[in-house]
Amino acid sequence: VIAKSRFWYFLSKYHKMKKTTGEILSINEIYERRPEVVKNFGAFVRYDSRSGTHNLYKEFRDTTRTGAINQLYMDMAGRHRARTRSIQVIDLKEVAAKDCKRPYITEFHDSKIKFPLPHRVQRASQKR
Repeated sequence: VIAKSRFWYFLSKYHKMKKTTGEILSINEIYERRPEVVKNFGAFVRYDSRSGTHNLYKEFRDTTRTGAINQLYMDMAGRHRARTRSIQVIDLKEVAAKDCKRPYITEFHDSKIKFPLPHRVQRASQKR
């Protein structure tokens, strides 16, 4: 439903056409080739804020493109208070690990990464 409405939005920007004068012939879902592998995605986005229109580039780690786009919408809503209707995704590319720019993405590229559990409380073996 969202993809169809965005399709008509972008089509009306490029061609003088409305939803009433056009027809969608088919809708095909594109599946991820390897959905079990974590990948890096770079998104070029244009969005309207309260003060104007801005362009930005964000990186995400996810297993699928749709997951990365969902992260993008949640991140934009949280950080910039941008609604889904004001966000235009210009491009979403899979980025190699060496080409990632953002430090919050590159910190997960270490093969020996550890996640410590700092506050482990030792419990008594028996209750008396």
